[in-house]
Amino acid sequence: MRIGVMSDSHGNTMAVDRAIELAGEVDCWLHAGDLIEDAEYLAMVTEKKVINVAGNCDWPSSGTDDEVVAEIGSHKIFLTHGHIYGVKRDISLLRQAAVSKGADIAVYGHTHVAVIDDGEDCLVINPGSVSHPRDGKAQSFMVLNIEGDRVKVEHFHL
Repeated sequence: MRIGVMSDSHGNTMAVDRAIELAGEVDCWLHAGDLIEDAEYLAMVTEKKVINVAGNCDWPSSGTDDEVVAEIGSHKIFLTHGHIYGVKRDISLLRQAAVSKGADIAVYGHTHVAVIDDGEDCLVINPGSVSHPRDGKAQSFMVLNIEGDRVKVEHFHL
């Protein structure tokens, strides 16, 4: 199973389109917030299931959850934008929340910086920003390749 993962698209549908093209065939997409309208666009143009959460730019009245636990294959994925967990300082609260909810994978955004942290209790990833990266690197997103209990992360740059 292939799961596309993006965050922080901030209205840049051209970047969303490019990520779709580079990802190839995926079974579904995760969008970790900023902006909800971009997640809706992603679902419309791919005709794939999109699981998304609200980001800090989607507040205060988006009607979309701040966090979701999605069961995909044999994995539980904790999806959140990350701003309510202080991810700009560190990811320990995010990891703790994911593990407490039974997740073995946590996905977040907000920092606009890509992260792959394969801790023993939970894989934590941030796909970076598909629109406005803050690490001096190109725009990015990720794809999770899930085969049973094994998860391989592919990091793509636009």
